[in-house]
Parts: sequence; structure tokens; C-alpha cells
Amino acid sequence: MVVFRRRPSRRQVVALGISYLGVALAFGHDLEVGGDGIALGGTLVFLSALSYAVYLVGSGEVVARVGAVRLTAYASAVAAGFCLLHFILARPWHWLFEQPPEIYWLSLLNGTLCTVLPVLATMMAVQRLGSALASQIGMVGPVSTIVMSLLILGEPMGPWQVAGTVLVMSGVFMATRPRRA
Repeated sequence: MVVFRRRPSRRQVVALGISYLGVALAFGHDLEVGGDGIALGGTLVFLSALSYAVYLVGSGEVVARVGAVRLTAYASAVAAGFCLLHFILARPWHWLFEQPPEIYWLSLLNGTLCTVLPVLATMMAVQRLGSALASQIGMVGPVSTIVMSLLILGEPMGPWQVAGTVLVMSGVFMATRPRRA
């Protein structure tokens, strides 16, 4: 809204409000019952979400000019370059060639399935839906984290998290359902 001077639709604002209310409900309860690190963790998550929003808005402009596949290739190449630079600065460079073959195969698998494909999917969503709608749909991410913490880590999921999850999913549904003719 601020950078590109675009007004969201009323439905987008309401959907976003419902979704953020759900996140606040779940997080607010954790803030009350959690330890000292909850506030710091919440601040770091907020800053991460803010940087991701800037990334999505910026990529929305770039993807319109160069396309989703080309932007993904550029971004992935730059990220890989920085990863290699970090490795060379943090470790002796010859270690790069002394790793067991499994390291290289797992790195290739991880880089492809966990980095390149999700970035490509996000850029294609931004290209087809626009950055605003793609970011609203992305609010499913925090909800899936709550569900995975329950299923994988065995963390408790109380009524506050359930209510927050329902509100986030309601907001996403409201943002993504087709308009009536």
C-alpha cells in the first residue's frame, strides 16, 4: 500500500484482519504462559515476516518483467554463490572437495526440493495471483507450523491455538474464494 500506492479491496482488508487476529490469539496465549524467550522469538518472527513481505512485494514487480522461472534461476544462483562464499570463508576451501558423496547428493536433493521448487512455486503464485494474494495465502505457514509442532514434536495444542488456526484459515478462505458475479 505504501510503496506502490495500491489500495487493497475491502474483502482483502477484512480477510487480513481475521487472519492476523488468529495469529495474535494463538501467540498472545503463548506469550502469557511461555517463558522469557517467547517475546524475543515473537519479535524475530515478526521481523522475518516483515522481510518476507518486502521480498514478496519486490518480487511481484520483478516477476512481471523477467518471469517466474528466470527470477527463480537468478535468485537461486545468487543464493548458491553466497553459500559457497560462506563455506570458503568459514572453512578451509579444500574441505569442499573432501566430503563424502552422500553430502553432495543430500545437498542437491535439499537444494532442489526445499529451496528451488518452493521459490519457483512462490514466484509462479506471485505471477498469477499477485503479491498481495500470494502473501495472504502464505498465512497458512504459521498455522502449519502449529499443527506440525503438535504432530511431530508432541507440543500441546490448546483451545487458543485451535481458535487462532480457525481464524487464520477463515481469513485465507475469504481472501481466496472467487468473487460473486
